[in-house]
Amino acid sequence: MANVIDITGLPPERVVFTPSPLAELGAALHALSEPGHHPGLHGWVTATNAALKTDLADRLCEADILWRSSRSDILLPARPGATLAEDLDELDKIGDERFVAAAFEITCSPRYTRPTPSPLVDAGERARIREMAAARGPRQAAFTDRMLTDPDGLRVWLRRLFEDCEEAFFGDIWRRVGIQLAADARHKTELLRRKGLAETLSATSRALWLEDAPDRSGNGNSSGSGSGSGSTRIVLDKLAQGRTTAFADPADPGVTFLPTSFGWPHLVFAHAQGWRPVLQYPVASPELPAPAALELVQQRLEALGHPMRMQLCRTLSRGPHSTGELAEAFGITSPEVSRHIATLKKAGLIQTRRRGRYVLHQLDLQVVARLGSDFLEGVLR
Repeated sequence: MANVIDITGLPPERVVFTPSPLAELGAALHALSEPGHHPGLHGWVTATNAALKTDLADRLCEADILWRSSRSDILLPARPGATLAEDLDELDKIGDERFVAAAFEITCSPRYTRPTPSPLVDAGERARIREMAAARGPRQAAFTDRMLTDPDGLRVWLRRLFEDCEEAFFGDIWRRVGIQLAADARHKTELLRRKGLAETLSATSRALWLEDAPDRSGNGNSSGSGSGSGSTRIVLDKLAQGRTTAFADPADPGVTFLPTSFGWPHLVFAHAQGWRPVLQYPVASPELPAPAALELVQQRLEALGHPMRMQLCRTLSRGPHSTGELAEAFGITSPEVSRHIATLKKAGLIQTRRRGRYVLHQLDLQVVARLGSDFLEGVLR
């Protein structure tokens, strides 16, 4: 599975790396509402939640349908401003129908990839939104009803909520992390200019890469610029499927990358019909492990799904053993052991070394220890 952005024919300068105060606030609010996704932020989440005034905490709970389980598109601006006020000013310029439709783009359903009418004008979509909100609780249902019946009033309420967050805690956060995010964006922009998009994507996340699809004659287009008759795509390694184009918004073609210091392990991708694709990526830091490819995580889980291979791993976790020793211990033939070992080795779970005439196998404990966190990161990405 993967998400794809077709960038064929897109000029390099239309790929933009820039920080967004509103997007970073959205990431911070998500961490506050779902601390289990962000164990590294446990101290900050605990301290911040404890310091919130009751009224602000209650209002955040009312509106958390916009950022708790998935990030609403309104929190991921394609053309960010330098301040939260500037981001909110741009948000105010969006018409009610489009704003409300974007506000509720918060599920991973296939509907997201298709044009859907605004719930303000379509009864079926309005019923779907209300049902989705009701499943999340009475406060979220009440918030949704307010958005649908009084969008202007609710938008004023929501802007004030974000401004109160800035006063209570986010202003200090942005003064601290905004500099880091701006520096990362400048670095990526310079890397894009000097080295090209493929290397820039690799430096942004190992879950991102550039892919050139062959043209009709079967010749690959390796320029990475979208020229020629082949197509060029940005691929996101996520447990979801989505497809869009950099020209989704004809008035503003391009792709926007938003760095975040609160986002790991999420790689958030907004690609609603008619909107410029936006991708929020966590800024790399020394303590963040490199993400494993989802295909490799699946391969490792499948390799461990066989009961005999689980037993072999138990023995191999205690020390190196030869194929003959394992065959004798488990009462199976050496060829059977070799087949199981080959599967485990292909998945990167086994280390093999030669000692004289013996070939010894041993479980790679570090890789196995990482498997749980790799799986968790993969499903949260």
